[in-house]
Amino acid sequence: MARLLTALLLTSFFLHAQAQTPGAPKAPPVAAKAWVLIDFYTGQVIAGENMHERMEPASLTKLMTAYLTFSALEQKQLRLDQTVAVSRKAWRAEGSRMFIEPGKPVTVEELLKGMIVQSGNDASIALAEAVAGSEEVFAQMMNREAARLGLKNTHFVNATGLPDPQQYSTAYDVALLAAALIRDFPDFYTLYSQKEYTYNNIRQANRNRLLWTDPYVDGVKTGHTEAAGYCLVASTRRDGRRLISVVMGTSSETARAVESQKLLNWGLQFFDTVRVYQKGQEVAVLPVWKGKENSVKVGFQNDLYLTLPKGQAERIKAALERQEPLIAPVAAGQKVGILRLTVDGQPLGEYPVVALQNVPVANVFGRAWDSLKLLFN
Repeated sequence: MARLLTALLLTSFFLHAQAQTPGAPKAPPVAAKAWVLIDFYTGQVIAGENMHERMEPASLTKLMTAYLTFSALEQKQLRLDQTVAVSRKAWRAEGSRMFIEPGKPVTVEELLKGMIVQSGNDASIALAEAVAGSEEVFAQMMNREAARLGLKNTHFVNATGLPDPQQYSTAYDVALLAAALIRDFPDFYTLYSQKEYTYNNIRQANRNRLLWTDPYVDGVKTGHTEAAGYCLVASTRRDGRRLISVVMGTSSETARAVESQKLLNWGLQFFDTVRVYQKGQEVAVLPVWKGKENSVKVGFQNDLYLTLPKGQAERIKAALERQEPLIAPVAAGQKVGILRLTVDGQPLGEYPVVALQNVPVANVFGRAWDSLKLLFN
């Protein structure tokens, strides 16, 4: 249930954030077919171009392969030290490989490093078979998870990202998937910062060049095929903020690194991640009818963050549209109104406000008295 709520919150934040933030500086030119920059903590799209255009995801597909493998580990369906049998299909995988071999023991942990650091297609297939029995069944699981996470323009047919006409995604969906992976599996996410890995006496470097050039970048994944071009999902964490960039269809390994760095630096330079309200902070006190208490404190169940151009936070104004009449019983967490936020008269968004405490029903005399007062109101 917690994972479902996280997915729904992520989706709602991303969908809310399509409008351009008032007063936002113009984004730099990006040499990519499609790109997007998001704020991890708010879910807001800071800037993007062709972000909903369906494209071949190449090895960015492996983000979903990792997500499902992490989920299987969390649910104790797999263990990191568990030995996985290498099938001939995995062994013969085309493209990038970690060079596993049939008959040679390999653990889930080794396969994860081979897939994440070395981008091994053989490792991806082996993990898919370990989780689901076959890559075909695993692809069905990938699509179910994509639907749950709100990836509306994504479809998978394999665990590797090898080309297929029916395998596609978008920069926006990939950003949403990367954010979900970081949020839901923070301990496993540390694998994405590993710069190199050696297996079978073959050392391979992580293809994410930003891990070497920017100390604040801690992941996440590269991809490349002839049709997809050079792709990169990158995440930077600095001063309590985290931004995620996605570039798809750049011209080279260098270009995908340069364009990603450009986006991340621009987002950090010109925007702030602002905590507007703390979890449990009183936003207002609303009257309650027919309750043991005649009022209830209202606010947010979680911290409310917004991404704003620098200097705009102090100009935020709030207007509460409350539910009337609010009649007991009122449960903590119950939606009781909408808070509308604006900057200089321009809308930022609408956010549900909830009761911060329970208000049980009053006795029969209290209910009768309030019923009488409501008649005159």
